[in-house]
Amino acid sequence: MEKFRILAINPGSTSTKISIFHGEEEVFTENIVHDYEELKKFKNVIEQEGYRYEAILNALAARGYSLDEIDVVVARGGILRPVKAGTYRINDLMLEDLKDAVAGEHASNVAAFIAHRIGAEKGIPAYIVDPVSVDEMEDVARISGLDGIERKSLSHALNIRRVIYKVSEKFGKDPGELNFIVAHLGGGISIGAIRRGQMVDVESANCEGPFSPERSGGLPILELIDLCFSGRFTKDELKRRLIQEGGVYSYLGTKDIREVEERTRSGDKKAALILEAMVYQIAKCIGQMATVLKGDVDFIILTGGIAKSDYISECIADRVKFIAPVERVPGEEEMKALAEAACRVMTGREKVLDYGGGE
Repeated sequence: MEKFRILAINPGSTSTKISIFHGEEEVFTENIVHDYEELKKFKNVIEQEGYRYEAILNALAARGYSLDEIDVVVARGGILRPVKAGTYRINDLMLEDLKDAVAGEHASNVAAFIAHRIGAEKGIPAYIVDPVSVDEMEDVARISGLDGIERKSLSHALNIRRVIYKVSEKFGKDPGELNFIVAHLGGGISIGAIRRGQMVDVESANCEGPFSPERSGGLPILELIDLCFSGRFTKDELKRRLIQEGGVYSYLGTKDIREVEERTRSGDKKAALILEAMVYQIAKCIGQMATVLKGDVDFIILTGGIAKSDYISECIADRVKFIAPVERVPGEEEMKALAEAACRVMTGREKVLDYGGGE
């Protein structure tokens, strides 16, 4: 099988991870950490395209790589209109929707712009895979409780789908025959119920579910209304407060869970309480997803950066292991998932999709 040379791009809130693959073999990876103060100078994430693009070129050049060596570029998908899972070629409608933030702001929104720029400059295909807005929710899960407001599917779909395949392979099973609850634990947290390969419900990483290192999660609604009309914040300031400066950061002034663990071990009672509360809310949400699957759960999977913590993973497992066996896939499989999708498309094993235009 031909080994295509793939550049994978995955922007985070303050970093951009890049990897080069030869086929499905990763030969280079780097997490480019950006200066938060520099990023704050941009009005929105799309304006960061040039800044992040130059950072990618510099990182590649420092390791002796060039874009001239790349056959295909693939990027994490942003928050688009609801789409089915799959690999999408980047088109003008996609870029327009991301620029207008039709479904919301997210660091990954800029990924398609960077990939499109590289693809156009080098004359190579440019794709996104399993965007944040992959939507396979059942109709009953969309009902919010207030007419005019609908629950939306926003999740770490790329990594969630990858770890499902990984755990299924470990036990020699077809993922289409199993039921999972997957908790992606990172700067944002999303927890999904997957029935026979379809994510039928998810607690959105932006506005529902447990709080995370930087996001507030679901909040008491009346108190939130009071805060909205308090005059303390503009609309944009409050959104930033809830999505980028909420959660653990709002209580402890740090987004680094390793620091929170260390403070807990050193006897910081407030840090210990906030950490316990985050674990409590994660486990509580996993329990809710078990009801979605009517208790028929084959595996609970803990993944994402926070799952690297033995302590946090064990605390969560202790609360939910009565539901189903708990498997831990620490870190993120997103770069591998991007490369595998590019290989499937380039070799004709998977059909590339057109955003807004069907297959």
